[in-house]
Amino acid sequence: MKRITAIAFFALATLVAGSAMAQDHAVKAAVPFDFTVGNAHVPAGTYTIWSTGSANTIELRNDSGTITIFGSVYAADKTSQRGKLVFDKYGDRYFLRDILCSSVAMNLELPVSKAEKNVQRQQASLQSEKNDQIFIALNEMK
Repeated sequence: MKRITAIAFFALATLVAGSAMAQDHAVKAAVPFDFTVGNAHVPAGTYTIWSTGSANTIELRNDSGTITIFGSVYAADKTSQRGKLVFDKYGDRYFLRDILCSSVAMNLELPVSKAEKNVQRQQASLQSEKNDQIFIALNEMK
């Protein structure tokens, strides 16, 4: 019985430590426009962004729910401690491209989605200008 209690206590302590650690790696961003992440359309709003503990996975959460994002990890850029979200903009459509925040070890490049590739093809066929990049500042949570 003591062994089961010890195992349960260890599991609980690990869970609590993991939750606390995840909060240490969280930032907030106020995004003033709707955007696309992968195949998901995401409304404008304030988002909490945190590392899940896996090197290539980050989660975005707002009042509507949570989105898990998979991408390629960047090497930490020590010169830029201020974090930012990077969006590719085509006309009135925004696609999340990068999550960059070295101070909380979140540097992730997102793959180009099918929706973004379609928009790129449409722009190429119309011979319109190259897309813009939009930056949104990240604020560390205390």
